[in-house]
Amino acid sequence: MNPQLETSGHTTLTVPPRRPGRTRLGVMGGTFDPIHHGHLVAASEVAAVFDLDEVVFVPTGTPWQKADQRVTEAEHRYLMTVIATASNPRFTVSRVDIDRPGPTYTVDTLRDLHQLRPNADLFFITGADAMAQILSWKDAAQMWDLAYFVGVTRPGHELAAPERAAGVGLLEVPAMAISSTDVRRRSADGKPVWYLVPDGVVQYINKYELYHREDVTVPERAGQGPDELPGCRADPAARPVESQPNDAVPTPAGRTGAPEAPEGSISSRSQH
Repeated sequence: MNPQLETSGHTTLTVPPRRPGRTRLGVMGGTFDPIHHGHLVAASEVAAVFDLDEVVFVPTGTPWQKADQRVTEAEHRYLMTVIATASNPRFTVSRVDIDRPGPTYTVDTLRDLHQLRPNADLFFITGADAMAQILSWKDAAQMWDLAYFVGVTRPGHELAAPERAAGVGLLEVPAMAISSTDVRRRSADGKPVWYLVPDGVVQYINKYELYHREDVTVPERAGQGPDELPGCRADPAARPVESQPNDAVPTPAGRTGAPEAPEGSISSRSQH
């Protein structure tokens, strides 16, 4: 079967055909410091264009390319990602990068997800600026065999696909004009970040003063008994737990009796 051509905005994509008996899993990797609407819109748009069954958000553990920069604690970034994605049944969150020791490399993420989901075809979603540097990433030659790569960019931003264009798609997403750097700067300056990030993330940032001062409180690891985030679970076979009201701000130690997330679990909750 020949690949299908899809047009989104001013971008023409070659969409790989669906393979019988296999699911299509989007992988949205990123620091998510913090996660914002641009990330969510990009994931939603890619899911629609590429007919993805699920998009798993994978917060970076220790970003190798930001070794000289201050990055918010991984547990905060993980919980903000869970909060931001909780309302979309197609979105899930994984701890594979956070729980793996050492620097986070995309090729390791893809290898782990392949082991966890052997019957899934992976579509790795990243910013087009990062896509331009993909050939310099660790074990770049092996990554092409692990996933199809989708680079998302803002309208009017010109970018040529890397050399392995057959395994790369570029997609324009208007909301990508939002950046985590701007959100952090606005928060540090005391400016509002409403409507740049989901409401629950705004409340979480304010609760822990994440970008106001350096000595912030670090939550205990989520997914361990009473520290599990209410309304979220990692094991698809686990019994669902009642979610909090929409106006509540989840806390890492806000509930007892939640199921423990198994080691290496792909997702913080199952699909509905």
